[in-house]
Amino acid sequence: MPDADAPKIIVDSDWKSQAQQEKEKLSQQATQKQAEAADAQGPVGFEDLVGWLGTQALMYMGYFPDPQTGQAVVSLEYAKLYIDMLSVVESKTTGNLSEKEKEGLNKTLGQLRTEFVEVTKAVAKAVQEGRLKPMSRGGAAPGVAAAGQTPGQMPGQMPGGLSMP
Repeated sequence: MPDADAPKIIVDSDWKSQAQQEKEKLSQQATQKQAEAADAQGPVGFEDLVGWLGTQALMYMGYFPDPQTGQAVVSLEYAKLYIDMLSVVESKTTGNLSEKEKEGLNKTLGQLRTEFVEVTKAVAKAVQEGRLKPMSRGGAAPGVAAAGQTPGQMPGQMPGGLSMP
């Protein structure tokens, strides 16, 4: 039997609808926060791919030091390879990119091609002046150390086929 002294709970329809509206609003806010967090940390996107390939090309043009040796790496073969990979991405994605993605890819490729020409000229001039000389690969594949060598830069040598006299 109900206690006569216990307070009665009266729930009206206005309170129910207000509580439901607040619940929906909180749910929408939580969903929006999750979407924003996913965008900030989300999966790798097209711009990330373009940036990574571009960074690799720049690294092999000597713009960034090798993290293991701390010295610049110049390998025009590998720089060209990464630029060519970006060209393949460009040709295979024609018509499937947003304007922002297309513009970013075109800008990146243009800058990399310009830098490649400049670095190639500078390397050729340094070889001509005797400041650099082509390395003998001894049959090793490009970028792979020959037997008895350690990968990376050896004293007086620049990876990618160049060495200092």
